[in-house]
Amino acid sequence: MTSLPTSRPISSAVPGLYRADAVGAPRGIRFDRVVKAYQPGQHVVDDVSLAVEPGRFVVLLGPSGCGKTTLLKTVNRLVEPTSGSVSIDGVDVSATEPVALRRGIGYVIQQVGLFPHMTVAQNVAVVPSLNGWPAERQQARVHEMLDLVHLPAEQFGARFPRELSGGQQQRVGLARALAADPNILLLDEPFGALDALERTRLQGELIALQRQLRKTVLFVTHDVDEALRMADAIVVMRAGRVVQYGTPLEIIARPADAFVGELTGAGDLVRLLALMCVADVQLAQDGELPAGAAVIGLHADLRTALSAMLASGTTRLVVTNDAGAAAGTLTFEAMLQAARAAAEKPAP
Repeated sequence: MTSLPTSRPISSAVPGLYRADAVGAPRGIRFDRVVKAYQPGQHVVDDVSLAVEPGRFVVLLGPSGCGKTTLLKTVNRLVEPTSGSVSIDGVDVSATEPVALRRGIGYVIQQVGLFPHMTVAQNVAVVPSLNGWPAERQQARVHEMLDLVHLPAEQFGARFPRELSGGQQQRVGLARALAADPNILLLDEPFGALDALERTRLQGELIALQRQLRKTVLFVTHDVDEALRMADAIVVMRAGRVVQYGTPLEIIARPADAFVGELTGAGDLVRLLALMCVADVQLAQDGELPAGAAVIGLHADLRTALSAMLASGTTRLVVTNDAGAAAGTLTFEAMLQAARAAAEKPAP
């Protein structure tokens, strides 16, 4: 069983069925020797075992046809495994009626799937309505969710999907997926059809939402930069199998094999810098800092720091903490040394 260390372990098995209508703490997902074969001997998913810890954002990454979407769909039973099991908090999902299960799991796809004959507000209220929420509670939740995705109900609630841009439709899809407050969120290449600018904007918004809501997220993509930017952990798949499961930094710094290295551009030092933080580097303490010096925040990534150095024509940046006070100086040499150390660190 492949699992990442965490301070929030998956809870042990509990008697009875998975409560699809339960809300509250994030739930963990476990895949145990999952196989999916549409033809004998042709495994789309091939003996996958891994654990997704509660509250983590895990990306399934790999080329087209590697089995990542099929694996995702085994969680909400849109695909039934040929063998093996998928469990949520220790309870096999096959023990729960599929429709009831899906009402407790948020699901967003690339094509959005909004109902064209329903308004935005009605689309967002679909699952709360099916779950029997009172009308007043539904209305309050619709307003809350649309505000969360920056589409105020007063302005957008009465519109139909055809009256929205692609990015706005995807925001509505996300609001609908979150409306019943599910513990688990499944996203299957949700930004794949958007232009680069809107894609980047929505990635940032989803990252901010996850920091706020702390759902357990499975996110499918073939875009390496998207995976590296968004994930707490990445599952790299090839030909139905898991090749590597680790943090973005581990995947880039210590690829499991040549395939992972080539897929993720593991030799790209600038990509590695984007996964490291200024706080990871030993800062120089220079005493009084010069006026007008270039400044970087303590929590900025090192790629941003490198860009700031190039833009200002310097090899030193003043680092400030959350209070705006100087925390030290970041040098190009220290930054490069930290990146090399991360790349050369042996795998655990």
